[in-house]
Amino acid sequence: MTNIEKLKKELDEIKARNKRVEADKAWETSWTRKLIILVLTYFVIVIFFLIAKLPEPFTNAVVPSVAFVLSTLTVPLFKKWWLKNFRK
Repeated sequence: MTNIEKLKKELDEIKARNKRVEADKAWETSWTRKLIILVLTYFVIVIFFLIAKLPEPFTNAVVPSVAFVLSTLTVPLFKKWWLKNFRK
């Protein structure tokens, strides 16, 4: 394999990796992912509340589910702030 062929292969591998990274980033920031997290969190909390025999599990599971999603939405803001102020 010549040097040019090796470089072309390396470049193709880098392009493929970049596509995977871009897709991962798109997923991480997508509203679909956030809604899935909200729904799954809600159902896990409802199940826990049912097992624990707490009152009104379907209603009371809303607050912790929404709080969890809101906490995940604020993480990027703190990340930007941290990168700006503490990363050298």
